[in-house]
Amino acid sequence: MQDQAFAGLKGRSVLVVGGAGYIGSHVSKQLAARGYDAVILDDLSTGHREAARFGTFIEGDCGDPAVMDRVFREHGIGVVMHFAARAMVGESMENPILYYETNVAKTLLLLAAMLRADVKHFVFSSTCATFGETDKPIREDMPQAPVNPYGRGKLMVETALRDLQSAHGMNSAVLRYFNAAGTDPEGELGEDHAPETHLIARALAAAFGHGANLTVFGKDYPTPDGSGMRDYVHVNDLGDAHIQAMEKILTGGGFQDFNLGTGHGSSVFEVLAAVKRATGREVPHAVGPRRAGDPPRLVADSARARSVLGWKPRFDLDAIVKTAAAWHGKHPNGYGDKKK
Repeated sequence: MQDQAFAGLKGRSVLVVGGAGYIGSHVSKQLAARGYDAVILDDLSTGHREAARFGTFIEGDCGDPAVMDRVFREHGIGVVMHFAARAMVGESMENPILYYETNVAKTLLLLAAMLRADVKHFVFSSTCATFGETDKPIREDMPQAPVNPYGRGKLMVETALRDLQSAHGMNSAVLRYFNAAGTDPEGELGEDHAPETHLIARALAAAFGHGANLTVFGKDYPTPDGSGMRDYVHVNDLGDAHIQAMEKILTGGGFQDFNLGTGHGSSVFEVLAAVKRATGREVPHAVGPRRAGDPPRLVADSARARSVLGWKPRFDLDAIVKTAAAWHGKHPNGYGDKKK
């Protein structure tokens, strides 16, 4: 598989930047299972060394030109998957410099290193936050009007990738996630953020007694049960899309972008009910006021990914929660590293 996919390329390894993090580690495992050689680069500022088990691990910063030149020189890289980023909207509002430095400036330094090494295949982890606030199913051709530094930074990189395609022939795939959720069905990898902001992980922590009681922000939205609705997509389904997109751009294709979700919104109260079905436990919670800027509904239109990549998500909400419950039930302290 690898030899066929990398035919004609100078390098045959996949550099997974941020591969010790939640999504990057799951994708690294899926790459290994499909016969690819992953080289995992992570500075461990938010990732976990225990999660970087499915490839050659290098501790380093993608914004360090000397580190990147050495990685490209020594490891035969043919394509880069980029997951390293800060990803909390609230934090981006409070500290925009951190987000522009980490998510934009360091990504541009990584892209410059790729060009020096003549590596021109790039898969970028982007976000639905580039579209701003809308309650319609989000297509790739809809206007992008981000409302926070996190979304604006991701859109800046997307714009740079379009320019690099024109100027240097960069082949890139931009993958915009909706709500990544769930964990490795085999139980080898999990979700461990500090602090944890993802609803399903927080609901499970509350149900198991490992975390604080949950607050449901608003129950007066124009949705069937009054709580906000989001499109939850399993991390392994995202991994499938990354590998399919990588294989697509390895044969060329210029700039391509895909929105990734199930196309079905689940409300907060539906998530709490799914947690109860998976664990047999109620989720202790209270209802608070809406948060400013939270749209009632965020759902993907993933028709382009289905048509172009042949991608189809395999996990519904109950399956997503079941995998997450198995991990969090056995790992109350996550990976148990010193940051916990």
